Amino acid sequence: MGSEPGDEVVVVGGGVIGLTTAVVLAESGRRVRLWTRDPVERTTSAVAGALWWPYRIEPVVSARQWALHSLGVYEELAARPGLTGVRMVEGVLGETDLDEAGGWAGTRLPGLRAATAEEYGGTGLWARLPLIDMRAHLPWLRERLLAAGGVVETRAVTGLAEAGAPVVVNCTGLGARDLVPDASVRPVRGQLVVVENPGIRTWLVSTDPVSGEMAYFFPQPGRLVLGGTAQEDSWAAEPDPAVAEAIVRRCAALRPEIAGARVLEHRVGLRPARDAVRLEREELPDGRLLVHNYGHGGAGVTVAWGCAREAARLASR
Repeated sequence: MGSEPGDEVVVVGGGVIGLTTAVVLAESGRRVRLWTRDPVERTTSAVAGALWWPYRIEPVVSARQWALHSLGVYEELAARPGLTGVRMVEGVLGETDLDEAGGWAGTRLPGLRAATAEEYGGTGLWARLPLIDMRAHLPWLRERLLAAGGVVETRAVTGLAEAGAPVVVNCTGLGARDLVPDASVRPVRGQLVVVENPGIRTWLVSTDPVSGEMAYFFPQPGRLVLGGTAQEDSWAAEPDPAVAEAIVRRCAALRPEIAGARVLEHRVGLRPARDAVRLEREELPDGRLLVHNYGHGGAGVTVAWGCAREAARLASR
């Protein structure tokens, strides 16, 4: 069955939001070209610790709906963890209580319960959630897109008008600041330390109630990812050694065996934050359609499939 010219879509942005949106569009029968400035392995998404949970994202009600749709997809993908990079792993969400989370997630996460004093020193929630290894997941998404007939092109874009397709989907994350332009998109800097895993099998996310500093660790295949930071409006792309030491120290305060773990890698990612996700369509003066899907902050992986479904709906005439 041939495609009509109007079926062509250019998705700009090769992070998890752009890739997932391109997959949904291609699998619905659209002819999709994905434009990415960097290979998917070098996008901001590649740095993500990637635990499923709607972290720092607005609007809350919509984000929870997008997250729950994505949860269903990740639960299916977790049946093939070696291929998709998705596993269901247990751990503790610190400073979160059952009343807060149970109301919207309880029915979908039947194992949700209050953490015991042995599991966590404060108020916490024990949960079994998707944990995504982005080293495997992003290339897998790319292969799924190619299998659906999509095309991936590595190219820098200086303006969205360069994409001459009838439908353009803007998934440029922080790039939207200049490309739209949208000055409300700003970086929230995250720094991570990757160490050899000393035998930790569960994840933990903790926030100091006084300083607001975060500590988290995620067991990924062959390593343990330690975090983290949330530095507003920081464009610093290089790891800060003092910040790295503080991250290890905070994580070791929660699990002492982390203190002696050999450091494998330092990472920095700039989360594309915005007061609210921009997920809407815009009719261009020449009759073409521009769909915006950006501003997901630290929750891009969490809401990717829900937002992709919505973006694909908006991209249909």
